[in-house]
Amino acid sequence: MPIRVCFIGDSFVNGTGDDECLGWVGRACAAMRRAGNDVTCYNLGIRRDTSADVLRRWKQEAEARLPPEHNSGLVFSFGANDACLDDAGRAVRVPHEQSVANARDILGTARQWLPTLMVGPMPVGDADADARIAQLSAAFRSLCPRLNVPYLDVFSLAAESNDWRREAAAGDGAHPNRRGYARIAAAFSEWPAWRAWADVTPT
Repeated sequence: MPIRVCFIGDSFVNGTGDDECLGWVGRACAAMRRAGNDVTCYNLGIRRDTSADVLRRWKQEAEARLPPEHNSGLVFSFGANDACLDDAGRAVRVPHEQSVANARDILGTARQWLPTLMVGPMPVGDADADARIAQLSAAFRSLCPRLNVPYLDVFSLAAESNDWRREAAAGDGAHPNRRGYARIAAAFSEWPAWRAWADVTPT
């Protein structure tokens, strides 16, 4: 059954750093199409976006792409930028509790509208920021079941990947290249919650 999907989030959703300009989103959608599924993917990842930014923009952007007469779904991934320091280097951009509250608002509203999935935040190559991102990933992992939103925790997968670390170090220090994103795409493509969307129907 044809399905249209919006992927909404930050630079890791965008695929920043990938020489092939696919990221994990493009690779996962290509794999689904190769498997014979009629999927249309909209990449709505924006560099430096926090959960607060996603909260402000996601509904309007998704509604423009997902008319009610079509099977549709939403995939969110954000949080890494929340845990990074602001430009002055004095405070995190979004405090932990506010990040969780923003996720609750986003996912709760989204789930009432369309089938919704959440992919956890990914490491940025800074030890202090990554410790905060890991804590946020754990908080999202606890939150999502209460909202009936499947959650894919990929923080450790990325943080422990030699490909991810090597490619990020060779690039801007935060974003991987093709191999790092391919690791996330493979995990996402094997995720039963995503694979079930080949037969998804609106709720």
